[in-house]
Amino acid sequence: MKPIQVGLLGMGTVGRGVWTVLARNAEEIARRAGRPIRISWVGTRTLAKAQDATHDVAGINLTRDPGEVVDRRDVDIVVELIGGVTEAREYVLRAIANRKHVITANKALLAMHGNEIFAAAQAAGVMVAFEAAVAGGVPIIKALREGLTANRIEWIAGIINGTSNFILSDMRDRGSSFATALADAQKHGYAEADPTFDIEGIDAAHKLTIMSAIAFGVPMQLDKAYTEGISQLTGEDIRYAEELGYRIKLLGITRRAKANGSEGIELRVHPTLVPERRLIANVEGVMNAILVKGDAVGPTLYYGAGAGAEPTASAVIADLVDVTRMHTADPNHRVPHLAFQPDQLSNVAFLPMGEVETSYYLRMRVLDRPGVLADITRILADGDISIEAMIQKEASEGEDRTDIILLTHRSIEKRVMAAIASIEALPTVTGRVVRIRLESLN
Repeated sequence: MKPIQVGLLGMGTVGRGVWTVLARNAEEIARRAGRPIRISWVGTRTLAKAQDATHDVAGINLTRDPGEVVDRRDVDIVVELIGGVTEAREYVLRAIANRKHVITANKALLAMHGNEIFAAAQAAGVMVAFEAAVAGGVPIIKALREGLTANRIEWIAGIINGTSNFILSDMRDRGSSFATALADAQKHGYAEADPTFDIEGIDAAHKLTIMSAIAFGVPMQLDKAYTEGISQLTGEDIRYAEELGYRIKLLGITRRAKANGSEGIELRVHPTLVPERRLIANVEGVMNAILVKGDAVGPTLYYGAGAGAEPTASAVIADLVDVTRMHTADPNHRVPHLAFQPDQLSNVAFLPMGEVETSYYLRMRVLDRPGVLADITRILADGDISIEAMIQKEASEGEDRTDIILLTHRSIEKRVMAAIASIEALPTVTGRVVRIRLESLN
């Protein structure tokens, strides 16, 4: 059967991974897809890398202009791997206008412009596939869109940024400071020279926005995501969490919730204490893991490499196989981009962070004198915040200050923040109260 023709935009790490895996497993992939899949055009600014990767294969066309690839009549599927947002959006929409199917690994593009892209694809009768946009080689998009389609998804909690997870693992295992662990991640190539997107939770927010839209049948709404990174975490909080039976992970969390009697959706990324007995608490290094709770199936866990050339290529090629199989199918018989039919998307509101209910780890530095703890617990009680566990450290010899660490039961965020402000105003409390959210994930 005639091969399906693919135009590849970008020949960086992932692009070369796609080329390598597709060539290595060509026969098996063709058996699964029903016809050969052939990259016939490559559009890249770095021609030397493309020439080096493709030098021994005849019939490959290389160009510095990605626009030439998306305009080719003999290209059936465009794979966008150039990254960034502005140019990627232009080429994806141009490919769709030319009635070509699109595969992308670009989570920022979809989180920011997915609604526009999916609407254009729906109108043109083409597919946009994006398994590689979330958690690399972990097939979480297919699980949410297809495998769990019988379920009402209740919540998702995921370690979806390998760089941050590597840093937290390093801080816990070796007692490193944040700065030292970040430098180690950069030395190993896990963190960029500018790591802001990773360590401040922005990358995770892009991925969580996509998963939330699929899980709950709502449009992409990145601007509703609460984002807090790991750059302010200290080794002492990681140690205290361990003493209490928890580990700190940067989690992306989205769940159905109720506030003021109305249903809403939480969408938040932040450091989180997780009970050490939970499987997800024991995911270390650069690995990703996503826990999904459905009403019928219960909790399911998806684990694997969240980045890297071949793991991400695995997801891209899985999309290529899916699109090849459905290439000539009636558009109305394809799986909708966001799992729900486009005219059935919900307008359920996203909850502001102040309305979110969870538990909290609070650490405060206090003067070592009688009555201090009573003042703190009174403020918490006035805010209807109850204490689940507490550690009060012995003051070091010659010191007049010590640490108090509290774990609270579930409470509304705005009440906790108000209580923290009152505690910080006490003359016996020095500095700021450290606040880290806690999720039992049961």
